[in-house]
Amino acid sequence: MDAITIFGLLSVSAMLLFYALEPRGPHFVLAFAAACALSAVYGFLQGTWPFGFVETVWTAVALRRWVRSSP
Repeated sequence: MDAITIFGLLSVSAMLLFYALEPRGPHFVLAFAAACALSAVYGFLQGTWPFGFVETVWTAVALRRWVRSSP
């Protein structure tokens, strides 16, 4: 595995973990948004712009949920 593939594996794994932990608090929603942003970077680095674009949209959605869930 090359470095970009390992980066992608870690970022997508973080997305899954933080998505599962979201009910525990808004900081996990923010962590999910950060993991989505990292996954978007991975998608663009790999040259798969549709994946990068979708992950960018997920980042925006997660940030909006974080803003709404913060006191």
